[in-house]
Amino acid sequence: MSDNHYTYRVTWSPEDGEYVATVAEFGSLSWLDTDPTAALSKLRSLVADVVADLRASGDPVPEPLADRHYSGEFRLRIPPSLHRALAIEAAEQGISLNRLVSAKVAG
Repeated sequence: MSDNHYTYRVTWSPEDGEYVATVAEFGSLSWLDTDPTAALSKLRSLVADVVADLRASGDPVPEPLADRHYSGEFRLRIPPSLHRALAIEAAEQGISLNRLVSAKVAG
């Protein structure tokens, strides 16, 4: 697992008047800066420190989303009436229910 495989994002924060860098795997960590590159750099350094501290204390380190295996399958519970409506829509379009729902999720 690599520390630089984490999922970073830098966005403008109108409330703060600065760029905010976030990391998906550590929801409580962020960094504000007037420069987006600096915000990302400082957050990456903070994450490296946190990961080092977690490892040193024997605590679990979050696995980067990019390094996880995804099967392409997940279960979704929906009301029977919605299941029926989707099955009808798929039948009317001549496609599988899976293809219909995949297209809706991707859309």
